[in-house]
Amino acid sequence: MPATKGRGTGKRQVLAFGEILWDLLPSGPALGGAPFNFACRIHSLGEAVGFVSRVGEDDLGREAARQLRELGLRDEWLQWDPALPTGAVEVQVAADGSPDFTILPNRAYDAIELTPALARLAEKADCFCFGTLIQRSPRSRETLYQLLEAARGAVRLLDVNLRRGCYTRETVEASLKRATLLKLNEEEIETVARIAGVPATPSDRFARAILERADLEGCVVTLGPRGALAVSRSEGPVYEPGRKVKIVDTCGAGDAFTAGFAHGWLVGEPLAVCCALGNVLGALAAAVPGGTAPIPAERLQESLSDRAGDRNIDPRFAPLRADIP
Repeated sequence: MPATKGRGTGKRQVLAFGEILWDLLPSGPALGGAPFNFACRIHSLGEAVGFVSRVGEDDLGREAARQLRELGLRDEWLQWDPALPTGAVEVQVAADGSPDFTILPNRAYDAIELTPALARLAEKADCFCFGTLIQRSPRSRETLYQLLEAARGAVRLLDVNLRRGCYTRETVEASLKRATLLKLNEEEIETVARIAGVPATPSDRFARAILERADLEGCVVTLGPRGALAVSRSEGPVYEPGRKVKIVDTCGAGDAFTAGFAHGWLVGEPLAVCCALGNVLGALAAAVPGGTAPIPAERLQESLSDRAGDRNIDPRFAPLRADIP
């Protein structure tokens, strides 16, 4: 199952908008932020990526820009703030590898400004990925909404990423209104379902209901190590079990899943293949430290080709499992 099999050909232009920040892990600082992690992973799958964020004119900002370039991303849409510091998050990692975040306020990414260059980038985008954290401040929120309006022809991928104290009912509603493709984890369903007025359980019923209520083209729900289920206008719901790996830390694993799923979606793969690609990339990301550690292409292809490998199967959704061509 090659990663680029499907109807699409060539590179697609992906715009990833939002926070770039330092995860202050027990083992030391690591550059992260959900849209940045996503940008790195989908770039590694061969897509053209425009990453939009803002850093402070400080040592952490300069190091962030250096690492961004080292990871192969272009820095032309990275803004510099003369007053606000570069983003940072205090992270505590539990024994099972799951992270707990304390996101520091009043950071440079809260002040992303609209520019003519950004508007042109949005107009050309095939895929526009955004979340809710970047909407905690009025300036970045307004910039985001204007760019989403310019990107009306793109797949507008909402990776919800609900972070404590960093979202409101209004920003979730506005995000659903502007999205065409929704990704969230099972823990976020209750909040989103309550806001949207749809049933929260079971997860496949939620996915079908939110598809209609929010007028989406697709919805994918991640189930942690047990895989993912998805539904679209033409398919589903389908379920794909998770891949078993030795977890190092799960920071960025969900963002890697989003990148894998989005890549499959953009090249026209069936939902089961999109989920499988997301599961593999997410599992491999959980087996390395931090959210952007490189994953060799041959390791990804080897995992994708492993049809007989161990799977984490969620018995609730096993009947929805689809054959992968």
